[in-house]
Amino acid sequence: MSGVKEELGRAGVRHVETGSRRLAEYSSDASNYRVLPQAVVFPRHADEVAAALEVCRARGVPLTARGAGTSIAGNAVGPGIVLDFSRHMGKVLRVDPEERTAVVQPGAVLDAVTAAAAPYGLRFGPDPSTHARATVGGALGNNACGARALAYGRSADNVVDLDLLTGTGTRMTAAAPEPALRTALDTLVRDRLALIRTEFGRLPRQASGYAMEHLLPENGAGLARFLVGTEGTLALLLEATVRLVRPPRHTALAVLGYADMAEAADHAPAVLPHRPIALEGMDARLVEVVRARRGAAAVPAGLPRGGGWLFAETGGESEAAAVAAAGRLAAATGCLDSAVVTGPAARALWRIREDGAGLGGRTPAGAPAWPGWEDSAVPPQRLGGYIRELRTLMGRHGLDGLMYGHFGDGCLHVRIDFPFAERPAVFREFLHEAAELAGRHGGSMSGEHGDGRARGALLPHMYSAAAIDTMAAVKHLFDPADVLNPGVIVRPRPLDADLRVPAAASPPGRLALALPHDRGDFATAVHRCVGVAKCRADTTATGGVMCPSYLATRDEKDSTRGRARVLQELAGGSLGPAGWRAPEVAESLDLCLSCKGCSSDCPAGVDMAAYKAEVLHQKYRGRLRPRSHYALGRLPRLLRAAAPLAGPLNALLALPPVAALARWGGGIDRRRPLPRLARRTFRRWFAGRAPAGGTGRTPVLLWADTFTDHLSPQVGQAAVRVLEDAGYAVHLTDRAVCCGLTWISTGQLDGAKAQLRRSLDALQPALDAGWPIVGLEPSCTAVLRDEVAALLPDDPRAARVVAATRTLAELLAVTPGWRPPDLTGVQAVAQPHCHQHAVLGWDADAGLLRKAGAEVAAVGGCCGLAGNFGMEKGHYEVSAAVADTALLPAVRAAGPGTVLLADGFSCRTQLDHLAHRPALHLAELLASRQE
Repeated sequence: MSGVKEELGRAGVRHVETGSRRLAEYSSDASNYRVLPQAVVFPRHADEVAAALEVCRARGVPLTARGAGTSIAGNAVGPGIVLDFSRHMGKVLRVDPEERTAVVQPGAVLDAVTAAAAPYGLRFGPDPSTHARATVGGALGNNACGARALAYGRSADNVVDLDLLTGTGTRMTAAAPEPALRTALDTLVRDRLALIRTEFGRLPRQASGYAMEHLLPENGAGLARFLVGTEGTLALLLEATVRLVRPPRHTALAVLGYADMAEAADHAPAVLPHRPIALEGMDARLVEVVRARRGAAAVPAGLPRGGGWLFAETGGESEAAAVAAAGRLAAATGCLDSAVVTGPAARALWRIREDGAGLGGRTPAGAPAWPGWEDSAVPPQRLGGYIRELRTLMGRHGLDGLMYGHFGDGCLHVRIDFPFAERPAVFREFLHEAAELAGRHGGSMSGEHGDGRARGALLPHMYSAAAIDTMAAVKHLFDPADVLNPGVIVRPRPLDADLRVPAAASPPGRLALALPHDRGDFATAVHRCVGVAKCRADTTATGGVMCPSYLATRDEKDSTRGRARVLQELAGGSLGPAGWRAPEVAESLDLCLSCKGCSSDCPAGVDMAAYKAEVLHQKYRGRLRPRSHYALGRLPRLLRAAAPLAGPLNALLALPPVAALARWGGGIDRRRPLPRLARRTFRRWFAGRAPAGGTGRTPVLLWADTFTDHLSPQVGQAAVRVLEDAGYAVHLTDRAVCCGLTWISTGQLDGAKAQLRRSLDALQPALDAGWPIVGLEPSCTAVLRDEVAALLPDDPRAARVVAATRTLAELLAVTPGWRPPDLTGVQAVAQPHCHQHAVLGWDADAGLLRKAGAEVAAVGGCCGLAGNFGMEKGHYEVSAAVADTALLPAVRAAGPGTVLLADGFSCRTQLDHLAHRPALHLAELLASRQE
């Protein structure tokens, strides 16, 4: 690829990257495949796309178009130049409410199109599960459909016109194609009418191969509809005019329970006459995965009995009408049990369904499960029988997977635990047998994900040689030099070539891992990321956290997925002898806030904070560390040493030269004010107080974390008052101990283990007495509920601490006879701490505040300070940008009398630094209103 970057620059392409870290980030999409590109181009406009294509044509370099990289079949990876349209060409250019159309660039996210159309009561119809991050170009490339294709149609049904560059470099629109191409295409179709009429367009979800049926004269010879689903092999999309639809005002969801998935599929055709908006199949075990990972509160109560469910969505002009329609539908089906839900409960179930690709990434036995045969489709009437035969086939190969899909359209999704390492031949053998099975049922290899690298070689199981030759002839008309996405659909690569996972291995000569990632295998852990890219979606409006740095920079480097791709290269040994100390790894992890949002928000269960801690641990073991690791990573020791001199030290640090020296020594950004030390620590206050009197009080151990003890003792004092008011006798450990949080976040895991062992020793009396342990600082409380067991798996006390630890709200919620103080009239904006969101949950806090009468708006996302991250030199701008994603706009919109609620010391500090407004801990708010 020597000189191609320079040549692209001379051609007017400004943003080209060829660094090894960047290539790793774009080496895979959401599929099983790894193909390192030679360059990644971020075009800013159509002229740069054309220039990149000309360079590729001149040099014979493959060119692959990419949006959000959520393609599951390897459609968006290639060995030459990858064009990422999502960075600069993602605008919704205009919406025409009269014509119900929108003109959009290929990198526009589907939800952005819907948002632009929403003021007119319209939306973009296709809604694949990745709609919050998938782009229009990707949806049109794969002919994406989604759950509501029954009502709104496939992407091909929602396209009006396309502005294109063919493989010859010709710019044209689908409505006014280049004359010679149109003539040649019409001739080809006329010569093969019988073939096209009999082999193409046999079922609505026939997404495999080219949709030649759209070129038939009786179908209007629609070039735009034909080009949808060609996976970037014929032309590059520059702009699209898409159709908009008007959804019903209200919807309801009927959940219908059946014995198993096959039986649910058997009954799906009987539901179709009721004209549901969506009719989805769902393995009930997927819901159990959510319960196990996120807690029972993440799943609505009252779901029907059964091992397989149908989700049937109905609409109406009122909620009552939608509910009535759902009730009639449920009563007319032969289900074991049913439930009709609306509002938040329905949204929660749809989120579980949308997370199916990630949730299905582990089988019930815990084995990794992969795409490859995740998108087959058969006529709906044959789906039940097909599922039974597919299950039998899977059993014969010793395979398992959780099923879901668009049962109203006969489309089945399932991720399967292919044994890539132990029995690599099973993948190829199974896929060919499964393809033959789908062919016997009159089905398609793909129902909406496209063929990509996974299924192109299987096309002979559903198409004749003449049909495959026809597709090759079409490819030659549009792209005679085979520049555009070669190896896909036409002349496909072998389906087991370029597989990512079989090439993965743990780093050569690795040290023993400090954290038990997936049974101690770092490669297995980082390959949890299958690329569904939920980390690229802004979920802050619904309380999500992941991934704050990506939301700030919009750079794939800073997404959880981008980091996972680089760590996969590390695990595969391709980063060279530097291994853990490779600069690509350092660059990738630098802006990870260790917020742990991905550990709960990523449906695949990626925990980048843990992986970062492991990398830092391995990288610096026995070596000199950055200054901030000593100052901020070992902050509890420094604060304990400084406590007797708090007054004089505060005075010294108020002097600018001393403060500057302290910042330099600690690796702290010059724009960050230094915290003031408490002149009287919380533990000293507690030792000198008179405990609440009265007999029969329930003992409780209050965890006096470092931040509460030395930096915000008022929080601890308020908590004592609240707990004593609730009838508790409050105790502390007999000596100051630390959970090791700051050691963990800086990868000093040996030090963290030492801190936690001392903590377990100090907690032993409370554990033996059966006292609850109450934490005030969410990040420290999360360590006691999570990391302690991971770091000290062989210490039985760790599991006991996990079971005993509560947040303040969790304890108060189950305290007999306790009633919260009256908070009627309190308007509050709350910032749930990231670690609380990820590990502890904020439901108890929300319920307590609601019961007390407060009106609270909880903000999603991260505050941006995230412990040591936002304090460190080099992170200030991103830290501030993260805060400006959700928190600061919510604070600016709040009235002057609004209470800011933030249990995390980091969150309160960030609000003080950037919003110049104080925030309260829940304990302080409750204590302020006690009688």
